[in-house]
Amino acid sequence: MLTRQRKELLLQILKQDGQIVAKTLSERLNLSEDTIRRDLRELAKEGLLERVHGGALPASPAMGNFAQRQQISADAKPAIGRAAAAMVRPGQVVFIDGGTTAVQLARHLPRDLRAMVVTHSPSIAVELAEHASIDVLMIGGRLFKHSIVAVGAATMEAISQIRADIFFMGVCSLHPEAGITTGDYEEGCVKRAISAASLRTVVLASQEKLDTAAPFQIAPLSQVSDIVVNAGVEESLIAPYRAMGIKLTLA
Repeated sequence: MLTRQRKELLLQILKQDGQIVAKTLSERLNLSEDTIRRDLRELAKEGLLERVHGGALPASPAMGNFAQRQQISADAKPAIGRAAAAMVRPGQVVFIDGGTTAVQLARHLPRDLRAMVVTHSPSIAVELAEHASIDVLMIGGRLFKHSIVAVGAATMEAISQIRADIFFMGVCSLHPEAGITTGDYEEGCVKRAISAASLRTVVLASQEKLDTAAPFQIAPLSQVSDIVVNAGVEESLIAPYRAMGIKLTLA
């Protein structure tokens, strides 16, 4: 089998099975495990999958820049944002992450809601600038241009001084085994710190982010209390999260 044919077959199997276990697949295809692993590494470099210990998982389609991500699940994100906004109660301290879905959450907060929103995202702060009854605490730091959020030591220091009632986390990847992952190490550190400083972590995830992985782990799913996902998602995709005791809200 030619290299190109092997790689096409691997991608077909990944799409069908949702994961690749190198050892099992090498026996199934009568190929050496080293050959499978080499092909997986090359496919990962092309951004076609995500290498994990022992095999591979689908790569997240949400790894593009902010403008590109606005076009992904454009119909689902307003509904997810609306459902998440309904979770906020008056008087709460709410941390809102950056990202295109989080922007929709900010837009759907009730106009009469009195609360404090903490954010390291200029996009979120701007969305709430005209909201008369919400106080906005803007955390600064080095601007990570991919997600338009602040990261770095100054950001982490500010987060350590805050205790939030609820953290709405935007993610690029969510998987029952790999947990919550992202494509940037520093961004992952910031998200992890915010989650640790919050009583409740709610993940905002449109369907294409489920059962995918990115290079850097944010947190295991045991740290997540809720997932808000678009209605119509296949039950097989969300059943593992239900089994973990995570509350699912279908928007």
